[in-house]
Amino acid sequence: MTDKPMNYLTIFTAPKPFTNPHINVIQRNAIQSWLHLGEDVGVLLVGEEEGLAEVAAEFGVPHLPDVKRNAWGTPLVSSIFALARRHSDSPLLAYVNADILLMPDFIETARAVAAQVEKFLVVGRRWDMDIRQALPFTAGWGRDFQAIVRSQGKQHPPSGSDYFIFPRVVFTEIPDFAIGRAGWDNWMIYHALKQRWPVVDASEALMVVHQNHDYSHLPGGQMHYDLEETRINAELGGGMQNMYMTLDASHELLGGQVVRARRTPARLVRRLERLVYSPQQRGLRWLLTRRLRKLRRRLVAQESERGDYARNR
Repeated sequence: MTDKPMNYLTIFTAPKPFTNPHINVIQRNAIQSWLHLGEDVGVLLVGEEEGLAEVAAEFGVPHLPDVKRNAWGTPLVSSIFALARRHSDSPLLAYVNADILLMPDFIETARAVAAQVEKFLVVGRRWDMDIRQALPFTAGWGRDFQAIVRSQGKQHPPSGSDYFIFPRVVFTEIPDFAIGRAGWDNWMIYHALKQRWPVVDASEALMVVHQNHDYSHLPGGQMHYDLEETRINAELGGGMQNMYMTLDASHELLGGQVVRARRTPARLVRRLERLVYSPQQRGLRWLLTRRLRKLRRRLVAQESERGDYARNR
């Protein structure tokens, strides 16, 4: 445990190496945005990627290098979560990808959900935006920045999750997923629902911003979906049928209240998609799954255009 006073929420992450100039800029932006959330929020940086120790020292945050890795040298999610729990005493924890900008509504959302539910998982859709330069973190920066994001950014589909807020008493055991590869984030939602913990979609209450980047840090510069580590992640999670998304959330945070998720057309189609899914990925059920998937994506796009998600009132 650390000697610092207890934080209400501890954010932890496993950054990429800081050697790529653009990755260096956006990860520094992200970490600084977290440090501007207030004294109730702590930050932990996990791993021994190049440049990480220096950045942790520069920003005055704990650096936890002794993370377990798989055969490819990729940090394991199980070890990252265990280190964060061991080196913090916060009642709430949050894993956040190291390229995600957070604003004050993040801690407000965490407080609102924790006041209403004992065990839970908070997830939500992100906004994607091209950012090439260091951001100025002056007082009140988030209010002006949100307006810029709405005009220049684009909301990501509900298939990816870039942050997870949860009480420290849950997710104490996690398979040895590879971080930064597909599958483990989907399993988080699946597992929480199987444990009957409310999974709260905070897309409408909370704006998080993903700073767009390339995939030069991955083998061959290819996206992680085609990597062997992603296939292993899916197996560890119980198969592709357990790859859940924010549309599968049981609850939403609306007007500060945790309520049952609305039955939007996209959510209803997603439910049908899960029911007919065939692990063998062939035959009539697989054909129907693919058609439902296309319909769901079209409905999500239509609902986003109408402003059904992430209005950030």
